[in-house]
Amino acid sequence: MTAEPVPADEVTILLDGARTTILPVAGDTLLETARRAGLTPPFACEAGNCGTCIAKLSEGSATMKVNDALDDDEVEEGYVLTCQAIPDPGPLTVNYDD
Repeated sequence: MTAEPVPADEVTILLDGARTTILPVAGDTLLETARRAGLTPPFACEAGNCGTCIAKLSEGSATMKVNDALDDDEVEEGYVLTCQAIPDPGPLTVNYDD
């Protein structure tokens, strides 16, 4: 039996100079979470290939299912592909403006 993913406590999204905080749904990506909050973050392929949805985590962590666009240095700096990033448990802040 597979355990259900545990959602982050809350996700704060910085986009276009605004700050939005939302409770995520378990298993949703950061992109899905932002869109569910009524935001319009950048995205294109939604497959982890193009890098259009890149954002930086300034708090917390997330696990990317696929990463065919970011190099190791970018990931170490906290950048994620939001279309592929599932928030890990705990509070998380994702910054599209950085």
